[in-house]
Amino acid sequence: MAPRQADLFDVPEPSGLRLTEAFLDTAEESAAIASIDSDDLLPFQFQGWIGNRRTISYGWRYDFENGGFRPAAAMPAWLVPLRDRAEAFAGLAPGTLVQALLIHYPPGAGIGWHRDRPVFEQVVGISLGAPATLRLRRRTGPRAFDRAEQHLPPRSVYLLSGQARHGWEHSIAPMAEPRWSITFRALSALGLRQTRNGPEGSPPPGRVAG
Repeated sequence: MAPRQADLFDVPEPSGLRLTEAFLDTAEESAAIASIDSDDLLPFQFQGWIGNRRTISYGWRYDFENGGFRPAAAMPAWLVPLRDRAEAFAGLAPGTLVQALLIHYPPGAGIGWHRDRPVFEQVVGISLGAPATLRLRRRTGPRAFDRAEQHLPPRSVYLLSGQARHGWEHSIAPMAEPRWSITFRALSALGLRQTRNGPEGSPPPGRVAG
């Protein structure tokens, strides 16, 4: 059965957010969760604060402790087919999604309000385990926001691009059950400039093969 395209909101905003259910089947989901759990994930750190989710990056890594952006290990072989499928879903050319972030959320974990760092452009996320709620907000005044929510069923995939990527913040509401995610990112024009002008020996932008 082909994946079902989900209706997002009663209003047309935020543009650039797209979701498809059943991107993976249950066997693929179980295999992906097992691969994430077998990896060397570490607690997320942000300027001295340690979060209760665990993460690892491939391709490129953004260091939230010092703001550094540097190459990371190549994507493992099991991630490469998922990366290729994510590019096809998002309508991106092969080799566009050069960064991957794996996350395990134990019960009670979520992500606070943020925009992805400006070195990144399109964001493609695969949701595994417990269902989650992607919350979005756009400031309209000193204390006022437009708000929207997108349900993320297990095994679904979503795209953040355009206004949804740049004009809105997003967060993940804490969950009572464990969840895992795979997030692929493309480099922005800023990110491409930084990779070209980065430390000697940095890999060029493009496909990071497993």
